[in-house]
This record gives sequence, structure tokens and C-alpha cells, in this order.
Amino acid sequence: MMHTPPVLPEMQWREVEVDGRPARYLVGGAGETVIFLHGWGLAGGIFYTPALELLAASGFRVYAPSMPGFGSAELPTSDFSLSGYADWVAAFATSVGITGKVSVIGYSMGGGVAIRLAYEFADLVSRVVLVNSIGGSTWYDRRGAECRIGQRPLWDWGLHLRSNVMPMRTVRTALPMILREGIPNFARNPRAVWRAGWLARNADLTAEVRALRRRGLPIALVWSRHDSVIPTVTMQTLRDAAEDSPFVLVDGNHSWLTTNPDRFRDVIAALFRRTSSQVPTAA
Repeated sequence: MMHTPPVLPEMQWREVEVDGRPARYLVGGAGETVIFLHGWGLAGGIFYTPALELLAASGFRVYAPSMPGFGSAELPTSDFSLSGYADWVAAFATSVGITGKVSVIGYSMGGGVAIRLAYEFADLVSRVVLVNSIGGSTWYDRRGAECRIGQRPLWDWGLHLRSNVMPMRTVRTALPMILREGIPNFARNPRAVWRAGWLARNADLTAEVRALRRRGLPIALVWSRHDSVIPTVTMQTLRDAAEDSPFVLVDGNHSWLTTNPDRFRDVIAALFRRTSSQVPTAA
């Protein structure tokens, strides 16, 4: 008997004003509300759509905003920080009509924004899943010496990011999407993209994660064993700050969720089940 694959809900692009400035976002599915925050350089629709469609098909209402400078209007200079990005996500949630608490999935740089969002907006965030997230405090240099994360050279961070996020086999299969959205991202405002990269590679958010755990917020962490953008020691410091929070190790490099969207869906669904008893129900 021939198996008919399920029809996945289509993620649709929409536009909205956030703090008076234009913003783009993907949305689809029905069920528990989830906000997905993308990584550096590539907005929500580049490589993530297959993973987000599978997540939406699993019973979630998924919102994936293109963050400022990555398809949405750039943040004002005075607001340019991870806290500024968090403020923007909270305003985005209001602009699209989200009410009550939501689960937030933050990938790479988006993980740092998710941490600040949960830290500053306790009434908005019910749970955080950090996927290959920035925010650890430590890095090893080429001599094996332990350094603070802010001492990691931008060129080293960028070199590993390029090889992990866009290896040649990925570039060949995803070239149309890169040409359509990735390159315009850089061409429209390269300054904003590189400033965001500087924020991401300098972020030490271990104090915020410890504070969130003291507050009792459910946190889960996912990391891939061949990630060189967020190396083992950096992830371990973030994991230590999250104390006994669930941790999942998967195969792949930094961009594993784009090359294995089924695995992403399964991991997220399992973590949501695992932490569901800790998430307060809406009043």
C-alpha cells in the first residue's frame, strides 16, 4: 500500500509595522504559539522553512520574524544591542496580536536574543529552547589557552560560521534561496549585518541564564557535535549556567537543522513534551 506523505501547512510571508518600522515574518500552523528566532546573516525564510513547516504540522502556531537588519528595518543606533533586539521581538509579538505567554526557540544569534527576551519579559516567555546558541562565556584560542568569549577574533568566528552554515554542498543546493534573500541582506545594509555579528560573537549571557533558572523558567539546550561556530567549551559554559536543564546532542554541524529538518522537529517536540509540566498554563 502506497504511503501518502502528510500535507504540510505552508509558511506564509507577511508584513507588519513594529515600533513604526516595517517588518517581515513567516507564520503558519495552528496550536501552541511558538516564536522562532533565526541566526546571524540569514533571515527566517532562507534555510529554515522546511524545519518550520514540519514544526507547524506537529500542532504549533509558528511565527518566524526576520529580525532588524535581516529583512526588517534596522534598529536605531541607540537601541542596537541584544536587549534592543529583545525589545523588538516583544513589540513584534504585540504587533501580530500574540497574547499570553509563548515558547521561544532561539537558534545561534537568535538564542542570545531569546535569552535576553526571557530575562527582560517574564510575562511573555513561558519556555526557551536554545539551539546551537551564542551566550557561553569561554573560548579556547589556537594555542589551547582559555579565553573570555569577547577575546575571540571576529575573523575566527566568521571563518567557522562560513564553513558550518554554507559549506559547498549546501551552497549548491540552496543557491537560488541565497541569491534571492541572503545576498540582498548583505547588499541592503552590510553595516547592520556585521554589527550584529560583532554582538553575537561577544555575548556572554551566562549570568542571565542562571537568573532565569533561579526564576524557574524551563530551559532546554540543543547542540550538534561538529559545531565549530559554538565550540564545545562555549556550549558547556552555557550548559553549566542552565544547571540541570535538558540537553540534547545531535549529529551535524552548526546548520544541522537546515540539513535535517525532520530531526529538528523531533527534537523540539520531545523537549516540549519533557518540559510541559514545568510550563505554567495560561490563566
